Amino acid sequence: MLDVMARPGNLMGECPQMTTEVVPEPGLPAQAQAVAQPQEVAAPLTSAAIFLVMVIQPGADNCAAVRDLFSDLAGLLRAVGFRDLDAKLSCVVGIGSQAWDRLAGPARPAGLHMLPEIEAGSRHAVSTPGDILFHIRAARFDLCFELATHIMTRLSRAVSPVDEVHGFRYFDDRDLIGFVDGTENPTGRRAVEATIIGPEDPEFAGGSYVIVQKYLHDISGWNALPTEEQERIVGRTKLSDIELDDAVKPTSAHNALTTITENGEEVQIFRDNMPFGTVSRGDFGTYFIGYARSPGPIEQMLTNMFVGRPPGNYDRLLDFSTAMTGTLFFVPSMPLLESLAEPAEEDPAAGEAGADSPGAGQAAPVATPSDGSLGIGSLRGVTQHE
Repeated sequence: MLDVMARPGNLMGECPQMTTEVVPEPGLPAQAQAVAQPQEVAAPLTSAAIFLVMVIQPGADNCAAVRDLFSDLAGLLRAVGFRDLDAKLSCVVGIGSQAWDRLAGPARPAGLHMLPEIEAGSRHAVSTPGDILFHIRAARFDLCFELATHIMTRLSRAVSPVDEVHGFRYFDDRDLIGFVDGTENPTGRRAVEATIIGPEDPEFAGGSYVIVQKYLHDISGWNALPTEEQERIVGRTKLSDIELDDAVKPTSAHNALTTITENGEEVQIFRDNMPFGTVSRGDFGTYFIGYARSPGPIEQMLTNMFVGRPPGNYDRLLDFSTAMTGTLFFVPSMPLLESLAEPAEEDPAAGEAGADSPGAGQAAPVATPSDGSLGIGSLRGVTQHE
């Protein structure tokens, strides 16, 4: 296993810039260290993002349209991103549990399932539909918008949109509740170790998992709190962004409950949260997006937040924040994503038993390009918007 180093995190977001580089663990055999090229799950932070979640319509033709887009996505990304290479346009694709069998066949990533729903008192972590996630990022919103337009043009008849959120950076990387959002994420090798599947699931090495949640905040209620109380809820100082000392930080603080320890080490995830809002509707929110090599740590964070650790000692931030959505996706490696352009042997697209039905999930070989290339697709159907 790759060694996972970690420090306390913040589920609502703590994430500096980094680059993705798979670094093998010393001492592992070469075959065990070979990891397929991952998608850009831990790309450097940007000032704009679009989060697209959709479900695939019934029918084999609709699955074929989605697979065809997967084949061409690298070409679309290259065509749109070429307008401004410095803007670092990227797009990560995630596939939900119920869509996996339809698109990829019977072999399943070990951690892929529906996101568990959590209810505790008035607090509710919902589990909402989602077959495909497109996480589009760039320094310029127009590039994000252009790529999203091409994606939806290609898929308009094959999918139904579930959610679309336009995120932005707010002042000095603060969220809409006024705290810096981007402090404790892992960087470099540690980010890769935290997010990229290795030999623990060799058929899906190079992949990742991502959980998304859309939170709406009661901004007027939050702003009515004294700053000192806000700081005790978050676990950091508001102005200087310094973590509170354990002697004064409550055990219910957000960053205390989202610290997960396994085998004596704290487990990290990579967050790329963004504020969003619609002022005229009074919508002020945070779009949480967390990548990890296993969904377990994030699910435990959510349990700690909503139920409490111990039960009842819940995250007081939830008195002012409501989870409107919640979905878990698997993020295939780039070669695996490209290989999905080939139809699965079985395609229960017309509403047959899905990925979470009894009998789903038997292991089977996964096809990948034999030449080791990424199989980058053509630019079929690309019309540049001038």
